[in-house]
Amino acid sequence: MPKERILVVEDEADIRELIQYNLQREGFEVLMVGTGEEALSTATQERPDLILLDLMLPGMNGLDVCRSLKSNPALANIPILIVSARGEETDVVTGLELGADDYLTKPFSPRVLVARARAVLRRRTTESQEPTDGVPTAVSIHGLRINPRKHEAHLFDSALNLTATEFRILHFLAKSPGWVFTRQQIVETVHGDDYPVTERSIDVQIAGLRKKLGESSDYIETVRGIGYRMKE
Repeated sequence: MPKERILVVEDEADIRELIQYNLQREGFEVLMVGTGEEALSTATQERPDLILLDLMLPGMNGLDVCRSLKSNPALANIPILIVSARGEETDVVTGLELGADDYLTKPFSPRVLVARARAVLRRRTTESQEPTDGVPTAVSIHGLRINPRKHEAHLFDSALNLTATEFRILHFLAKSPGWVFTRQQIVETVHGDDYPVTERSIDVQIAGLRKKLGESSDYIETVRGIGYRMKE
């Protein structure tokens, strides 16, 4: 089985080497560049399985790299994990809204970095295995069983009476536990037919979901200033 390839975009040599060492030790093939321009060129030529992207780069910055990648149909499906010293809420929100799959702030634990990289790649594999008929796969987590084909959701042995929009939000969060999604990302995914879905209305939908989940409501976590996630 071929090794998964990760493109590391980092201008600081010591951090780049630290990342390379830990990823290679875990069996990944690692490509390394130090500028945004090199990142776009290498991504085009090599089509890596994942890009680890610093934001503060000489010349073209990381946000512009992320924007360029996601606007190119040939490269848009390559997942991006931003690894940056810029950890303000606005930076995280901007990165996620541009299409990054996750955001890790420096300084970081090498073990956490590897775990995040694996999680991104695992999510990519799961999404690529969705049925070709366009119907998402069922999800089981925290006692929840969500079956989109039957439009059924159960919490342990009890059926949940969810609206179409609540169902879509719950399934969307449940299939990517631990991942933080902005309200806008949820809006774009859900497109509710039974409710005018806006960023503000997502909070209303989440409140309704939590009420119906009862004692299990804590599994839907609020990430202040960003959005929501399903607890891992």
